[in-house]
Amino acid sequence: MLRERVTTALAIVPVLAAAVWYDDFFPWFTVLVAIWGSLAALEFYRLVKISKTPPLTYFGLVWTLLFVFSRDSDLLASLVPHLDLNLLAPLLLTSAVTLSLVGLLVQKPKELAFNSWAWTMAGILYTGWLLSYLVALRGVDDGRNWVLLAFFATFASDTAAFFVGRTWGRRKMEPSISPAKTWEGAFAGVFAAVMVSLFFILPTPFQVNLTYLQAIILGFLVSVFGQLGDLVESLLKRNMGAKDSSRLIPGHGGLLDRMDSVVFAGVLVYYYVIWVAQ
Repeated sequence: MLRERVTTALAIVPVLAAAVWYDDFFPWFTVLVAIWGSLAALEFYRLVKISKTPPLTYFGLVWTLLFVFSRDSDLLASLVPHLDLNLLAPLLLTSAVTLSLVGLLVQKPKELAFNSWAWTMAGILYTGWLLSYLVALRGVDDGRNWVLLAFFATFASDTAAFFVGRTWGRRKMEPSISPAKTWEGAFAGVFAAVMVSLFFILPTPFQVNLTYLQAIILGFLVSVFGQLGDLVESLLKRNMGAKDSSRLIPGHGGLLDRMDSVVFAGVLVYYYVIWVAQ
């Protein structure tokens, strides 16, 4: 199990980093996030079906993809030059809400119609809207460095929390949700994320515009929000009676399992860059 986990991570990380770094020539990163989001959405709706609630799976899948591609400003500017990007996200969200509500009129069984709508929208917002912030982050100044910071700080936090919690963890964080997570692992995750964040202010090709204090605060917040995202997804799976969202990634579960920390961290880093770093 552990060997599979490490081997898979070593295979995925270079592909992810290359997609972020070489996105200037072709929207590789946007395409990768779109694939990630669509497969995660399918896993999300598969979990929902376990609760005997039939979500609008294909509707949710389409809107997940629309949200992801709508955040790539360079791609949209080349395809639709006069499009007002500030109006696009509200339009997509409004359309998702209204069209899915209208779709309830033909949904069966009628008794579960609004449960179905709620889970459909939850999937769109979770796997589409939240994940799309990574694409938006890639579009800011020095975007590829910010995305790499978000990913590697999150990965470092998850890895440190896993190994320290596994080896020295004694105090459980929330055993009713995730019995394996410990406070010792959580603190180790915070430390690892801060160290990665500090690396990104060094004079390298990956440097971002942060002071030492800002980097420490960002690393701390990425770890905290990433671990909260992990707990949220664990709660979802526990509610649905599932251990993993799928077995797509050896040693890691499914793509939904791998996005739990990253989506929260991506949103956080995006607004930190917009409000603090620029």
